Amino acid sequence: MALLQIAEPGESSAPHQHKLAVGIDLGTTNSLVATVRSGLAVVLADELGRSLLPSVVRYTADGAHQVGYEAQAQQSVDPRNTIVSVKRFMGRGLGDIAHRESMPYDFIGGEDAPGMVRLRTAGGVKSPVEISADILRALRERAEAALGGQLVGAVITVPAYFDDAQRQATKDAARLAGLSVLRLLNEPTAAAIAYGLDNAAEGVYAVYDLGGGTFDISILNLSKGVFEVLATGGDSALGGDDFDQRIFCWILEAARLRPLSAEDARLLLTRAREAKEYLTFHGVAPITARLGSGELVDLQLTTEIFTEITQTLVAKTIQPVKKALRDAGLQPQDVKGVVMVGGATRMPQIQRAVGEFFKQDPLNNLDPDKVVALGAATQANLLAGNRAAGDDWLLLDVIPLSLGLETMGGLVEKIIPRNSTIPAARAQEFTTFRDGQTAMAVHVVQGERELVSDCRSLARFELRGIPPMVAGAARIRVTFQVDADGLLAVSAREQTSGVEANVTVKPSYGLSDDEIAGMLKDSLEHTRDDAMRRALKEAQVEAQRLIEAVRSALKSDGELLDADELARVEAAIARLQTTALGENRRHITLAMDDLEAETKDFAARRMDKSIRRALAGRKVDELNQIGSQGEQK
Repeated sequence: MALLQIAEPGESSAPHQHKLAVGIDLGTTNSLVATVRSGLAVVLADELGRSLLPSVVRYTADGAHQVGYEAQAQQSVDPRNTIVSVKRFMGRGLGDIAHRESMPYDFIGGEDAPGMVRLRTAGGVKSPVEISADILRALRERAEAALGGQLVGAVITVPAYFDDAQRQATKDAARLAGLSVLRLLNEPTAAAIAYGLDNAAEGVYAVYDLGGGTFDISILNLSKGVFEVLATGGDSALGGDDFDQRIFCWILEAARLRPLSAEDARLLLTRAREAKEYLTFHGVAPITARLGSGELVDLQLTTEIFTEITQTLVAKTIQPVKKALRDAGLQPQDVKGVVMVGGATRMPQIQRAVGEFFKQDPLNNLDPDKVVALGAATQANLLAGNRAAGDDWLLLDVIPLSLGLETMGGLVEKIIPRNSTIPAARAQEFTTFRDGQTAMAVHVVQGERELVSDCRSLARFELRGIPPMVAGAARIRVTFQVDADGLLAVSAREQTSGVEANVTVKPSYGLSDDEIAGMLKDSLEHTRDDAMRRALKEAQVEAQRLIEAVRSALKSDGELLDADELARVEAAIARLQTTALGENRRHITLAMDDLEAETKDFAARRMDKSIRRALAGRKVDELNQIGSQGEQK
């Protein structure tokens, strides 16, 4: 007897059908793709059973390209056309890339080619987006071969400290690779999902994520199926690659080598990475290489030397950890567990530093290389609609840096503060500064400082068609919307007329290596200075507003003053204008008081004139009647 499949009203006609969705960890060193099978998240392997895909792409003159292990094998032979660690170039301009002079690539960028950096290869000029798309395409093909069908979508992970440009670049790469992005998910949050669901964990957890090119720290509260990110921090230009670079520099010094060719430099960097990985389980790592010049490198790197030459890098990861805990209002002892994510966390000095800071052993029961992809797969399965028992959980992620607007005097008005839960929408009303103003420039910025000059510009647009009114009468409502991927859109609307303008923020490239990691540090170091500078700017703006108001009054009612009075008012205006150009807020305030004192009688005469004008032509009986009506009310 055959069974008949029945669907309830409103359900899919095939409720048994499982939609194919994956989670992708697009890493600096290695990338992975995972999915949910029979309720369990699993990493998908290639035909040889390898789960990791090296994030390496090689381009050849015939227009072909190699991805993964095949490309990695050629990196020392053809370094110019074999691109590694491309994630570090995503959303970056040429000036943002550190140590580019030691890299074998032919970069294109700068004034002649503004925007994201590009690389000239044997296969043509390639952008980081195109190179990342080739890696994502290889992962998509692996997934479709393993799952036997086309994917409905993917959740792709990004470092929590990726800015707007880097996130947009990642989304563009996915589109080029033929992937529908269900969501961009912060890597530490993905790891927390995998760990929390796998261990039924509850309480406050820290996720320490040190990958090949980036470092993130997130503090999360896991409670009854709710994954709430309390604070996040990190450094988008710090990772395992920097530890490789320290070993590489040690090799050059210890072996007393002459300037190297691009091929020999890549060979020694490869040996440096191999030595780093070897020291995870051994006390001494041999480093042997025959260079193209004929020189033989034969060294031994001990754990003690490796720890010594990388101690500043380890310390650089602890500073954002302290800051994230402060933002969350917590102490190290409040953290129930520390989840380690990223292959670079296997280094003994990292494990030791984290254990000493939190006074507990880090949690390593999930593979640090795979945990991010597994969490992304779990989220992708849920977003694709493959709900099952136990899937009633909620994810509350945050933005890493504050978003705001420039106001008069070059000040920043924060609209969405850092560590706000996303998706988020916030609105604030602003007004015009001058009489008859019919347009307003909207400047969107990102950062923690009080002045626009100390923050990063994201976008500019203009709102035109504002009805001419007196200064301060117009009501312009500016709305910020950050979607679940952390991408920003801004709109401005004049409330009385309904005129509106908007922009989806898509900067050509993102924050520099130092800027995004240093913004929060700067905000702490300069808190007092920023407060004083903000107060000075506000006084200068208020002084200018007073001058504008007095001049407007003189223009319309100047005849109410005699020559001497007019001269004294003009002199007070001149003194205030000169004082407002200085840096002494107290002197500005005193000059404003002087101007207000000189115009006190003038203001009273204007009031009398206004009253006489209002009463002109009215009869006494009529005024008495109006007065009696007022008393009855």
